[in-house]
Amino acid sequence: MRLFSLYCAFLFSVLSSSQNLDYSILTMDKALTKDANAVVRLDEMKIEILGHDHLRYKVDEVITVLNKFGNYHSTKSISFDKELKIKDLEVFIYDQLGNEIDHFNKKNFTDVSAADGFSLFNDDRVLRHKYTPISYPYTIHTSYEVETSDTGFFPPWYFLSNYRESVQKSYYEITYARSELKPEIKEHQLDGLNISKIDDPGKLVYSAAMIPAIKYEELSPSFRNIVPRLSVRMIKFNLKGEEGQVESWSDFGKWMDDKLLSGADELAPETITRVKELVEGIEDDLEKAKIIYKYVQDNTRYISVQIGIGGWKPISAINVDEVKYGDCKGLSNYTYALFKAVGVTSHYTVIYAGKDKIDFEEDFAVLQGNHAILAVPYNGTYYWIDCTSQVHPFGFVGGFTDDRKALIVTPNGGKIIKTVSYINEDNSKKTVAQYTLGKKGDIKAMVYITSEGIPYDNRFYLENETNDNVVKAYKEYWSTINNIEIKNIDISNNRDKIIFKEEVLLEAANYGTISGNRMFFTPNAFDRNTYIPNRYRNRTRSLVIDRGYSHDNDFLINLPEGYAVEAIPDNISIANEFGEYLFSIEYIAKDNTIKYKRKLFIKKGVFKKDKYKAYRDFRKETATADNSMVVLIKK
Repeated sequence: MRLFSLYCAFLFSVLSSSQNLDYSILTMDKALTKDANAVVRLDEMKIEILGHDHLRYKVDEVITVLNKFGNYHSTKSISFDKELKIKDLEVFIYDQLGNEIDHFNKKNFTDVSAADGFSLFNDDRVLRHKYTPISYPYTIHTSYEVETSDTGFFPPWYFLSNYRESVQKSYYEITYARSELKPEIKEHQLDGLNISKIDDPGKLVYSAAMIPAIKYEELSPSFRNIVPRLSVRMIKFNLKGEEGQVESWSDFGKWMDDKLLSGADELAPETITRVKELVEGIEDDLEKAKIIYKYVQDNTRYISVQIGIGGWKPISAINVDEVKYGDCKGLSNYTYALFKAVGVTSHYTVIYAGKDKIDFEEDFAVLQGNHAILAVPYNGTYYWIDCTSQVHPFGFVGGFTDDRKALIVTPNGGKIIKTVSYINEDNSKKTVAQYTLGKKGDIKAMVYITSEGIPYDNRFYLENETNDNVVKAYKEYWSTINNIEIKNIDISNNRDKIIFKEEVLLEAANYGTISGNRMFFTPNAFDRNTYIPNRYRNRTRSLVIDRGYSHDNDFLINLPEGYAVEAIPDNISIANEFGEYLFSIEYIAKDNTIKYKRKLFIKKGVFKKDKYKAYRDFRKETATADNSMVVLIKK
């Protein structure tokens, strides 16, 4: 089954295998319901390539929804635009016995913007319909046909589209009128799957049956890297009237530069004069780039503008300069144009942005990505900047686009380059604190936090929040401390060194628990690790630690007058393939204080599935140590 995207929709056939399908759940193989919230009874796509600029799609999709967790299938969203026409759209609903209980067609769908209110301009539209079930299970049969002149975005194929979703029958067929129209196909993760494949003149077919549901496992490879799927491309294609012929990423970058970016970097003479004045007297290109980037951040804002060639062509730099807003494409192109005006080299870059690190496939040049950024070459390295952000420092992209392969576009062609990686010690957070424990268990503390890398990305937003929101954020951050009161906050953001510092004065009642003549408290008050990965009896996938990090604590604790230490945790030192944990605690009797130090270091890495238990045990041990308690007794 293919995934929904901005550029390609599910497509189907009215005359297909569904005519012979028994919709009753009683006839369905019980093996398909194991671990499943929904069963895809039939997933069929038939594609006719009639020319380099002419495709016809037919899709038939029959899904039995077993419970409310599979109910996302009740909403159908089908994309279209001026070049992509939808025909014969129908939806049938059946009860568990296979009796038809409802029927919808195209006139029952709502026509909405593809961005649904978030885009200022948008060529793309969506037909959307939501069915409200009255009981479970039910079966939803969707069928429609699409005809389009766009062949640049060729529908990929996912034999399995979601966790906890099994597939009874999957069928993907491509027919082509002439040999030169035959597309290229790249297979992913098909080993172990019983697939029937036909590669005859004029016809390509992939079919599979009885694919069991898979369950989500924490700390696994990304979904697209574990499920069977196909990538498909046409070497010669058409995209919104622009023809292309691409066999490599170099070709693709050249096509983008010629067809999508050429001429879009023109600026008004007065704008060129203005930005040249900003950098007057500065010779270093990196310093120039920083000034121009700050100018863009101060004078523009991000808004999604999905207009032009399939959402890929940026609006012109002149237009962005006039209206002072743009999307990722427009703002990146605008910043590129400003850099060019002051003699700074940069490269427009297409990338997959988001939590999952998705790489461009180096051996398969095809329209990919969902975001645009800029790469600035300087002294043998690249500085990466996200022009949609009004707050990120120059050269820092955070977890949204770090550590993944992207396409750099140049006039001489495209190149696949990996973005900056924030891994292991790059992601550091140091918490230093001095706090006093009162006789009633209350605490007064001064806490200093220094963050770099991804921890910086997670915390520097506080600089621009209201005081109320900042106080709320600290109370959530230190949720293990009840009755907390924030007395003073001092925040410092070093945008050049990309270091975020926080100084927080706080108080809290009843942090220590009193029982008779004893008091119990956890010395790690301000950076306590409670994370323990989920337990799996039969882990099936490898263990993936995406980035790694280092968290250090150094606390001085003043104990209440009249109390002494009765019991104290043992020091701990652990070093293994996953990282390191150091825990030391020392009672200074003459000062009635405790010195507490802790370091938790987690390494980035990919490990075999049988290592998962050892990693879980390691995290369980560190969490236990972080939550260990000191026992005080009255003298």
